[in-house]
Amino acid sequence: MIEIKETKDILIDNVIEIYKANYWSSAEKPNELLNALLNSHSLITAWDNDKLVGLGNALSDGYLVVYYPHLIIHPNYQGKGIGSLIMQKFQEKYSNFHQQILVADGKAIDFYKKCGFKKAGETESMWIYQGNDH
Repeated sequence: MIEIKETKDILIDNVIEIYKANYWSSAEKPNELLNALLNSHSLITAWDNDKLVGLGNALSDGYLVVYYPHLIIHPNYQGKGIGSLIMQKFQEKYSNFHQQILVADGKAIDFYKKCGFKKAGETESMWIYQGNDH
């Protein structure tokens, strides 16, 4: 049984395991990654007993706008609805916000559409990015 929690009680080794398993470049900056997650407005985690199997974070002004930078599930647990459970938890908290924003690519686009997100008009995602995993 997967348990979804809003907690910042996480260990760096557990976080890095998930990020490396998904080949995310932020795993190469473990201290920065952990600090980023711990300083998020919200951190939602997924647990299989005492094993961290997924997480998502939100950055927000606390009133109008929320941005979801990371939603990541360990590959062994993908396709089991865990990402949807995490997004449901975010919706409990942020559904009344004026704007919810994220950047999606690849297979994530269809997932986020199922969660109710749609392309934002004629906008284009833009970034200065130091990773190599896209």
